[in-house]
Amino acid sequence: MEHGEGGLRGGMRDGAPISLASLLLGTSFGVLAEPVMGTVAPVVMSAIVFAGSAQFGALAVLAAGGGAGAAIAAGVLLNMRYLPMGISIAASTHGGWLRRGLAAQPLIDAGWAMSYRGEGRYDVPYMWGVTVVNYPMWVGGTAIGVLAGDLIGDPERLGLDALFPAFFLGLLVGEATEGRRGWVAALLGATLALTLAPFTPPGVPIMTACLAALIALVPNGDDS
Repeated sequence: MEHGEGGLRGGMRDGAPISLASLLLGTSFGVLAEPVMGTVAPVVMSAIVFAGSAQFGALAVLAAGGGAGAAIAAGVLLNMRYLPMGISIAASTHGGWLRRGLAAQPLIDAGWAMSYRGEGRYDVPYMWGVTVVNYPMWVGGTAIGVLAGDLIGDPERLGLDALFPAFFLGLLVGEATEGRRGWVAALLGATLALTLAPFTPPGVPIMTACLAALIALVPNGDDS
C-alpha cells in the first residue's frame, strides 16, 4: 500500500478515514457493554486496552454469562497476534529497550499494515499518526455508546446483538485470507467453537477457537 507522505503527519492524514469506523465500532461496543459492565468500566477498558477484537471477545463471554477469568483469557488470546507484530517492527525502532518499547505502544492492526515500507522496514512515526487519530475516536465512541445505551434500552431492538457473530465472522474471514495456514486456523477455530458451544461453559468455545488460530503463527515456507 503506497502513501504519499510518511511520518506522523502522513499517518494522521491516512488514518483519518479509518477513524470513522473506530467511532462507529466504539459506539456499538459501548451500547452493548453498558448493560453488562455498567457505565464506567467500558470506557476505562477502551482507554486502557484499545483493542476491538479483545474487547468484543471479552464482552461476548461476559454477556453469555461467563466469568471474569474466562473473559480476560479470551481477550489475551485474541491479542496474542501483537507479539509477532511487535517483533516485526523491532528493527525499525531505535534507542534503549524502554524507548523502543514506548515506540511500539501505538501498535494497532491498521497502523501496522499501513506503515510497512518493504524489506522488513516500518515507518514507526507514521504508525503513531494512524493511532493518534483513531484512539480518541474509539474511546469517545465507547463513551457515546454507553450514554446512548440508556436512551435506546434493549440493544436487541436495533439488532445490535447480531454484532457479536458478525464481528467474529469478520475475524474468521480475515484469518482465512492469510494463506493455507489461515484457512486451517479459521476452519479449525470455527469447528471447535461450534462443537463446544452447546456443551461447555460460556467463554470456553471462544478461548479454544483463539488457541486454534495460533496455528497461523507457525512458520511455514510453503504457505501460499
